[in-house]
Amino acid sequence: MHSNAPVTWRGPRWVLSVLLALLGMLGPFAIDTYLPAFSAIARGLDATPLEMQQTLSAYLFAFAFMALFHGSLSDSFGRRPIVLWSLSVFTLASAGCALAPSSGWLIFFRAVQGLSAGGGIVVSRAVIRDLFAPAQAQRVMSQVTIFFGIAPAIAPMMGGWLSEHLPWQSVFWFLTIVAVLLLATIWQALPESLPPQRRQPLHLTPLLRGYWELIANPRFILLALASGVPFNGMFLYILAAPAFLGEHLHLQPGQFFWFFLLNIGGIMGGAWISGRMAGRVLPKHQIRHGFVIMVAMELINLAANLLFTPHVAWALLPICIFSFGWALMVPVITLLVLDLLPSRRGMASSLQMFVGSTANGFVAGVIAPLVMHSTVWLAVASLLLMLVGLLAWLYLHRRWPDIGRDFV
Repeated sequence: MHSNAPVTWRGPRWVLSVLLALLGMLGPFAIDTYLPAFSAIARGLDATPLEMQQTLSAYLFAFAFMALFHGSLSDSFGRRPIVLWSLSVFTLASAGCALAPSSGWLIFFRAVQGLSAGGGIVVSRAVIRDLFAPAQAQRVMSQVTIFFGIAPAIAPMMGGWLSEHLPWQSVFWFLTIVAVLLLATIWQALPESLPPQRRQPLHLTPLLRGYWELIANPRFILLALASGVPFNGMFLYILAAPAFLGEHLHLQPGQFFWFFLLNIGGIMGGAWISGRMAGRVLPKHQIRHGFVIMVAMELINLAANLLFTPHVAWALLPICIFSFGWALMVPVITLLVLDLLPSRRGMASSLQMFVGSTANGFVAGVIAPLVMHSTVWLAVASLLLMLVGLLAWLYLHRRWPDIGRDFV
């Protein structure tokens, strides 16, 4: 496929990467900014721990559910309208969270946030493949991952500062302002990458046929598992940060940002190397390198936690390098997913995001509470989550050895 980028995007490629990364950052920002304010919100609304957990679960499962549809809608109506509508709804939902008079209303508006937050990250992936040929797309996807990696480092620090110095509502007013600025920027700068002649009619029968074509495709399921589930090997530690960093490593809340900075450094480094490998290293080899790094780090992490008392001097390093391995391979797998059904790239991105988001929700609601109070069990759970992705890739590679030999 020839690149369409010179026709619809005339600026520097890194500027487009920043725009798309900002779209993708909104979803994680809505989680990572408000987590440090948990205690302040609970006090302000007189909410129980269960109700506070529901504010997170409602967001994650609404995010996963709507991720099924953002991409398909963008295949029919174009990329820009879906992004702009999603940002508009997110803005209103964020203001609703700030004005919520009770935990029940907060849970409701968090669910609306989740329904709208995924539009940016789902559609941005399709935009990249719309505009660029495979090797260029991998470079742009890697650049997006680099900029995207900044969000989990900045968001907890912003949320912690706001909740410490201002009322808890300031966290959601901050998200409202971010969404308004992003909406104005996207309105002015983001091109429409899907021309009318390439759009798919929004009819139920062809839509269901497209979903079934992907869901029934074992290559799609295996690729989605290979990219989405291993992320939780790292995400588990982010969810368990108060226990992992506070209880086990004896860090003060003001020192938590070091963990996020190291993780982000790993993600940005892996994404940068991935971009450098584009067009030089076969996709299947790049994926293999990523999994080798992740397997090695998981085994080292488990062995160290079994043999030694956890200490900040070494406990963060395996997770950071694991993040590097994940970021090295995930841009490649994402592009392989998008090329399985070129006429329905939005739908493919939606379904891939749904698999990953469902896994995230399950880890947040079930696994993290069970294992967060033991560093050994954290390491075991992280290893098992990574192995799901590894086994999916190994089976895929054995069954279809040509996949990843080159982009379609």
